[in-house]
Amino acid sequence: MGDAAGRSSPTQVGTATTWASVTAGGSHTCATRTDATLWCWGDNVASQLGLGDTTDRTSPTQVGTATTTWAGVTAGGSHTCATRTDATLWCWGENFDGQLGLGDTTTRTSPTQVGTATTWAGVTAGGSHTCATRTDATLWCWGNNFDGQLGLGDTTDRTSPTQVGTATTWATPAAGEFHTCATRTDATAWCWGTNASGQLGIGGTTGRTSPTQLSTPSAVQKVFSGPISSATYAIT
Repeated sequence: MGDAAGRSSPTQVGTATTWASVTAGGSHTCATRTDATLWCWGDNVASQLGLGDTTDRTSPTQVGTATTTWAGVTAGGSHTCATRTDATLWCWGENFDGQLGLGDTTTRTSPTQVGTATTWAGVTAGGSHTCATRTDATLWCWGNNFDGQLGLGDTTDRTSPTQVGTATTWATPAAGEFHTCATRTDATAWCWGTNASGQLGIGGTTGRTSPTQLSTPSAVQKVFSGPISSATYAIT
């Protein structure tokens, strides 16, 4: 909006009519346009805007003016990841827990490619962890794992993408603050991580370190959460 004033009702961002998708992080926002450009704004203390600095922006600012190949973007607590049209994966921002998937814990101020794979399909960023699917329908997670939110059967952090099990039927993941949920191609839904508020939807408040199937609803198209959320939502 060009300022730091709160709004109590929906307010249009500029006058552009070319926005394609948008994602909100802990205190920053990113969006793609129909020309495959990427734009970010908001808090930038951890370089989560990907603009090469730590200066906040109050208006949408293009990430890499020469790049017109962005496909999808997800904003985490203080980090951001995005896929490109060539199925590569890029992350930037805070990396204290290895949530950028770059094999270290060094923060990045600009988009940095995650490995060399050209098979990434979709990505979701949580509070300080990230999960992504590949074109072979496998699921990979990395970053903070204090509550088992990576689904790897333990509570050990990972700084590089690590496959969750051996299943090749994962469809859409959604990362929350300290938990993760995902759908499979058979329309089942699975959740894992912290469950203090019942956000896993499996009854009770006991956390899980591995994907656990929800019994209801029986057919889920997509699940949603957010980087500062302790709730999960589903479309059936």
